[in-house]
Amino acid sequence: MEMNQYLDMFIEESKEHIQAINDHLLVLENDPENVNLINEIFRSAHTLKGMAATMGFEDMAALTHEMENVLDQARNHKLVINTDIMDVIFKCVDVLETMLYSIAGGGDGKEDVSHIVAALKAILKGELPVSIRQEGASQFESASEAEAAATATAETVADTKPYQLDEYEFTVIEQSIQSGYHAYWVKTSVKDDCVLKAARAYMVYDNLESFGEIIKTTPSVEELEEEKFEKSFEIVLISKETEDKIEKAVMNVSEIEAVEVQEIQPNAQRPSAMQQEEKQAATSATPTKQAETKGAKGEKTAAQAPVAKKNTTSKTIRVDIERLDVLMNLFSELVIDRGRLEQLARESGQSALMETVEHMSRISGDLQNIILTMRMVPVEQVFNRFPRMVRDLAKDLNKKINLEIVGADTELDRTVIDEIGDPLVHLLRNSLDHGVESAEERRAAGKPEEGLVQLKAYHSGNHVFIEVRDDGKGINRDKVLKKALERGIITEQAASSLSDKQIYELLFASGLSTADQISDVSGRGVGLDVVKTKIESLGGSCSVDSNPGAGTTFLIQLPLTLSIISAMLVQVEDEKFAVPLSSIIETAVFSPDDIMHAHQQDVIDFRGRIVPLVSLKTIFNIPDSIEHKDSDISVVIVRKGDKMAGLVVDSFIGQQEIVLKSLGKYLTNVFAISGATILGDGQVALIIDCNALIK
Repeated sequence: MEMNQYLDMFIEESKEHIQAINDHLLVLENDPENVNLINEIFRSAHTLKGMAATMGFEDMAALTHEMENVLDQARNHKLVINTDIMDVIFKCVDVLETMLYSIAGGGDGKEDVSHIVAALKAILKGELPVSIRQEGASQFESASEAEAAATATAETVADTKPYQLDEYEFTVIEQSIQSGYHAYWVKTSVKDDCVLKAARAYMVYDNLESFGEIIKTTPSVEELEEEKFEKSFEIVLISKETEDKIEKAVMNVSEIEAVEVQEIQPNAQRPSAMQQEEKQAATSATPTKQAETKGAKGEKTAAQAPVAKKNTTSKTIRVDIERLDVLMNLFSELVIDRGRLEQLARESGQSALMETVEHMSRISGDLQNIILTMRMVPVEQVFNRFPRMVRDLAKDLNKKINLEIVGADTELDRTVIDEIGDPLVHLLRNSLDHGVESAEERRAAGKPEEGLVQLKAYHSGNHVFIEVRDDGKGINRDKVLKKALERGIITEQAASSLSDKQIYELLFASGLSTADQISDVSGRGVGLDVVKTKIESLGGSCSVDSNPGAGTTFLIQLPLTLSIISAMLVQVEDEKFAVPLSSIIETAVFSPDDIMHAHQQDVIDFRGRIVPLVSLKTIFNIPDSIEHKDSDISVVIVRKGDKMAGLVVDSFIGQQEIVLKSLGKYLTNVFAISGATILGDGQVALIIDCNALIK
């Protein structure tokens, strides 16, 4: 069978399983006795093994097989999970991730896994410093005895039958038989080379359900849908059909190797409540879908008795991001044409045409919201890689650090999500290395040994804010100022008038580092300027504040989306410009008498603050036109963080949604211009980069 058609699905699902293993391992490290967590990790590893083997990636399958062996020992209480074992399993995850990236990049996924496989085998042999439960086996003797007793009881209860039924299921079966129905246990085995086992299980389930009512599946319906079974699965069916007809219906499904049908006799001995409790306590298997069947009341007849049903089919689909990009580009063109149509309709004065265009505008506005929403994804996709990174760095730095993630469900445009990962990595590494102190320093300062690093995301208006905060020693103001003076970043005269926050902001200056020695973890200033540049290229801003002895907070402000933005159109002479609304505080008109002069620059008093004026005509060397102009001065007040400036324009045209277009590869790094847009009348308006105009 051609496997390439399944490759994208394999890559996406493998990423999810690897991330799940990572997440569960981080929790398991603090709760090594949690069998449920080990079971979850085991299942993910087992599914990965099956998928990799099916796709022909042998190294991945071999590694996950050995991981399974270790995890199986742990979940059966034959092995205690300790730090050394955790390190080995984490290393396995890293190698699996490397192989998956190789596959995603068109490689063969081959990797030398012999060293890590040898380490896993050594764990099983007890050659690594692990605690095999020998001397401590007595703790689990009672549990093992209870499990053995429960197993024996279950076998007795079932009268050596292969099926296991609870009190409620026996009641349903007995009532069904009394009403003239048959109860069947159906075991189906798929072929070894079956690729889509879940699809085959669904087809068998669907065929049998047409004959009657299914009251139980082993494993559960959810696990069947997620392909969490090896070669066979079991179904308990209530039907009036014969065994032969049921067997034939199952064998009609392709890639089925064998089917075994056995009728459940009415005289089967039901388990007592005590036996059920013992069985439940002694086993840690994944719960089946019995909860659904237990919701019924006893007064219902067998024909009416509610039974286990399949979950509603998932209503989500995976779509290649490139398709969404194409859709967005096509819609962007529609937005431009919409603006043109609106202008033509206004000029024509025809009411019928204007009504039609207004209706089309409302529809396209709704469509625009849907398309933008389709592109929104939770920042969790970026955040979920950080707990593992923080865990490893904390060990390298010999620090105790707790990473707290808040607001991981906050959504951002996919294009922004793809770009913010690296800046956040640097800020987190910076907090771990420079922010949080060692356990000894924290004790001496009267703090808890474990430092806190918080990663927080939240919406506010048309922006998303991301905070990276630590409770460390804070930023040394004097050290930053001294380095800035040494590097010539500021003058002595300017330094005297700077606030503490302005001094902290100097950390974003290129080449400024306060580190006594540069480490491979981070270096303040070695990269913070890159962080700021990257965030600003996304239309956002980055700031820092600190409280000496109490910690540091980096704040990133990002736009919700980059493709279609709301802007204020302004005119300067014969040219039109677009100023993003996200940067605008207010528009105002001042008389010439309101203009003051300070520090060799025109300024205005805006709500008690002195705001410098920036003339767009001067910045962009726009020639004079002959038209008469008003004496009043139109100003757009814009901001960058806590700084403001007033853009001097000739007039305000109005607010409009515009499509952000790149200037292309021949017009790169144009000062104070972030792109262009096409207006309704076909003219091109340049989009102002307010961040570049505010010093």
